[in-house]
This record gives sequence, C-alpha cells and structure tokens, in this order.
Amino acid sequence: MTAVDLPAVPRVLIAEADPWSRDLLKQVLLNVRCDARLDVCADGDHAAALLREKSYDLILADWELAGVDGLSLLRSVRQQRRSPALPFILLSSRNDSASVCEALPLAPTAYLTRPLNMESLTQRLQDLLLNEGESVYCEIPALAPGMTLPAFLEQRREVCDGAPLRVDVKAAVHRSLGPEGVDLQQLEDQVRMDPQITAVLIAAANSAGYHGTPVQTLHAALNKLVPGQSMNLILGLALKHNVVLGDPGLVAYAERHWQLSEDSAEYARRLARMLELDHQRCYSACILHRLGDLALLRCLEDWRQGGGALDDEAIGESLDNFGAAYGSALRTRWRLPLELRQLIAATYSLEGGVYSREALVVNLATQMARLTEHEGLQELAGSKTARLLKVGLSELTRVRKT
Repeated sequence: MTAVDLPAVPRVLIAEADPWSRDLLKQVLLNVRCDARLDVCADGDHAAALLREKSYDLILADWELAGVDGLSLLRSVRQQRRSPALPFILLSSRNDSASVCEALPLAPTAYLTRPLNMESLTQRLQDLLLNEGESVYCEIPALAPGMTLPAFLEQRREVCDGAPLRVDVKAAVHRSLGPEGVDLQQLEDQVRMDPQITAVLIAAANSAGYHGTPVQTLHAALNKLVPGQSMNLILGLALKHNVVLGDPGLVAYAERHWQLSEDSAEYARRLARMLELDHQRCYSACILHRLGDLALLRCLEDWRQGGGALDDEAIGESLDNFGAAYGSALRTRWRLPLELRQLIAATYSLEGGVYSREALVVNLATQMARLTEHEGLQELAGSKTARLLKVGLSELTRVRKT
C-alpha cells in the first residue's frame, strides 16, 4: 500500500506496552502527519478489540504486548487477506535470526528492533503516510468561546506535557556521540541542567519495563536505560508542541526559573559533597523543583497561541495560583519515586520534626539560590536549617564561591 491509496486523513493504531515508548511513537507519527486520527493502547487485547471495531490505514505494534502479542495481531491482520495488504510495522527488542525468521512469513511492512532508529522510522512513516513532496499543516485550534485563563489552566493541569526545553537536544546528542556510540557521561553533562529531560528520563527508567531499585537521578536513569533509548526519548521531546516558548514575556519567566533551578542544584551538589551525602539525589531534587512552574509557562504559550490575552500580571498570578499544583500533578502522573518527591518537597519547606540530612541540604540550597547578589549569607548561616546541618558562614561562603 502506498501513500496515494490512503484516505485524506489516515487512521493509525499504536499498540505499545511502555508508556514512554508509546508517547515517543505518537510524537514521531504526529510530526509526519499532524492530522492523523490516532488510537493508542498499551496491551494486545485492547488492540485486538479496536481492530474488530475499526478499519485502520497503518498499525504499529510491539511484539512484546501483554495478552495478544504483536506477532499474533499481525497474523490476525494477514489472515483477513486485505488487498492491498494493510501496512503493519512490527516493533521488537528481539534481533536474533530465529525471531526475524518467525516474523518474516507474515510480511510485516517493517520489522524494527529497539532501540529504534528514529531517522529510519520517520522515513518509513513518510513513505506510508505522505505522497512524494507532500506536507501537512495543522492550525493551532482556537480557544473555546468564553474560556477563561483560570479554567483553561485547571483543564490542562492533568494532561500537560511538562516543561519547555532549556537544552538544544539535537546539539547535545550530537556532542555526545563518539566513535563507539553514545558517551553517557558526556550526554549527562550536556542535559543535566534541563528539568524536562531529567524528569522524563527518570520517569522512563522507573516505568513498567524496568525493575529493581527506584531511580532518582539522571545518572542512574541514563545507566539503566539502553543508550539508544535515552537518545530517542531526548530527541522525541523536541518533536512536541510548544517545546520552545515563543513569547518574550514567558521566556523571561522561564529563564528565571531555569536559573533558580540550576543555582539551587549546584549549591545542593556542593553542600552534599562537603557533608559526604548523596550529591546526585540532592542535585536532582533541586533541578526538578521548578518543573511545575515551567510546565505552566508552556501551557500559557498554548493559551496565547489559541488567541488568549496574556500580560505580565496574568503570568505572575497564574504561577502563584497554579505552579505548585502543576508540579504535584506531573510528579504523580509520571510516577517519580516517592523518596524523590519527598526530597523535592523539602526544597520548599520542612514538615514534621525529623528531617533527613539530604532534605536539609536541598532546603538550604534553595534558600541560598533565592538570595539576591546584595544579600549576604550571615542570616542564612544562623537559620534553623544551617544549624541542624552544622554549617556556618565560612562553609556557605565556600559553597557560593566554589
């Protein structure tokens, strides 16, 4: 089947068990055909039910689906003897010859092994969903009549895509590639100051496909994920809508939150090292503590592009009223480990009477980051947090100047 056989708006089924891989496939496909009608599911039984109910123009399915696996879905589709054959891309972590030989008689349109080659996948989707030289443009939908900004933000809170990107991901990945593949330490150095990338990789490393001790740091996430998968997830983030802010006012706010996150994280790293604590956990908590505010700014970009009015006062009020709620919703929906969420909460306040030393570190570090250049460290050195850590003015001065 070629693109010319497709209807004006193709219907596509994506069946993928891992939530982050599922989202990646969705973004790659929408980047090729933003108007595609998508059905997305996580298991083979659901996919089989959808195939009985609807007619599709393309299927992407994971072989390792629970219930009815992807190969069985392919077999069922081929038994229908549709002419021309329904395009079916089979995805799998199996790259052994026996698995390939098992799949080939069922004539998948493509058999792609993980980690996926993003360029190859994109090219195949273009060949299947677009005529030669064709491109599809999708207008940004206008706001619903009568929609207010608070109602819009409340509506988007549970479904927002997270923060805008601080890092140029293509450049970061390119600089991390060496003769033998991805240099994980170089990649970490390139992206560790980006809250969105950090959160997504930690969440992906804790998803259903991975087991063991919960991952709480970017370093641990990169070493748990397959290098190619980390690269794909990072590159996939750049495909999402409004991942780069266009409004100068929103950019100015984002820069302040990014800088506050980075300063807090760096101070926390230095303090933790000085006190022989887990500096990577402390860094992660601080780099993520403004994730909600940044995600809110990204939603305000959607509001602006949909035709909504936006000024500095509205941005400030929105951050005050919704920033914390956005952060909490994201950390819960992405299932960040409870221990990491508790450490992030400590950047804002210390609750209860017993605190871990890491919690004290991140709380003190964020207080340091909020000081202006004209404010000294004397008062902070006399704070309860500093006293509990047994950190004085000389240590804080060294941390700030290191």
